[in-house]
Amino acid sequence: MAKYRIVTPTGASFSVAGGGYALESEALEGLDAEIIEAPTDTAGFIAAARDADAIYAKGIPITREIIDGLERCKVITLGSVGVDSVDVKAATARGIPVTNIPDTFIEEVADHAMTLLLAGFRRLLEQDRMVREGRWKEGRPALLKIPRLMGQTLGFVSFGRVARAVARRAAPFGLRMIAYDPFVEEMLISEYGVQPATLTEVLSQSDFVSMHAPARPEVHHMLKEQHFRQMKPNAIFINTGRGPTVQEAGLIKALQEGWIAHAALDVLEVEPPSPDNPLLRMENVTLTAHVASASARFDEARKRRVGHELALVLQGKWPMSCVNPAVLQNTALQRWQPIGMGRGPNS
Repeated sequence: MAKYRIVTPTGASFSVAGGGYALESEALEGLDAEIIEAPTDTAGFIAAARDADAIYAKGIPITREIIDGLERCKVITLGSVGVDSVDVKAATARGIPVTNIPDTFIEEVADHAMTLLLAGFRRLLEQDRMVREGRWKEGRPALLKIPRLMGQTLGFVSFGRVARAVARRAAPFGLRMIAYDPFVEEMLISEYGVQPATLTEVLSQSDFVSMHAPARPEVHHMLKEQHFRQMKPNAIFINTGRGPTVQEAGLIKALQEGWIAHAALDVLEVEPPSPDNPLLRMENVTLTAHVASASARFDEARKRRVGHELALVLQGKWPMSCVNPAVLQNTALQRWQPIGMGRGPNS
């Protein structure tokens, strides 16, 4: 029996099936640690994970009931940016660090956000449909109604890593940029050529509103019907963050009533969507299947990062990315980073 037991729900990690745990295990080599799959039902998982040294969270919600059943767990590690599948408050109450991979897919998601912005603005799907349906002559007149991109305003709701990467991509297009984020210093926002603004200013002034708020209980349905009413009738709403941050019924009404012109969405409130979701039948909506982070390096990069975080904690060290950093001060884990890491307890 190995010295350290890492318990994980049986099944695929995130959305990519197969492959075992060879990539996660690279960083664990020499630590006498093993990754053990456990049943996905709550009772079965609690029984298997009770004496686990670490939890590799995937596939099922790691609820308060599960967390309260852990007797010696040193860390709960996620192979995703979002941490909404783990009850972080419950983990914090038990003094268990929760880690994620906040900086692994930044460039891919920023590329996708910029793709949705441009495709929505130039009505790419509509233009493609016209050509395929033999309506060639309708293409140019449709775009004659649309202003040039240069000089338009791009507004960010939340200005974290992805939004900053989008700002770097948008700047050469000549876009004016503003951002609302009460948790980011105004001077940092300004360093990206972006003007700090209130949420009302972002919504009312922007030709493009790009949503980047994380999936946290406090921002559930952050944008509601009244927020979409504040937007310009020509505005395009882009979401590559999390679907539940938006009250989807309000967004649908805004699109149906013409309060905004278009929505370009990689995420939805319920995924996959119900076949009767009105968004699926709207011509002024561009949809992708929560794929913004996907690339050829996707699976390898995040699995290796999971292994690295697990190895650090099992060796008695602080993890790199802790979403509840206050707990680290009260653990036996040692800070090892000689410089600030720009996140959490190391910033």
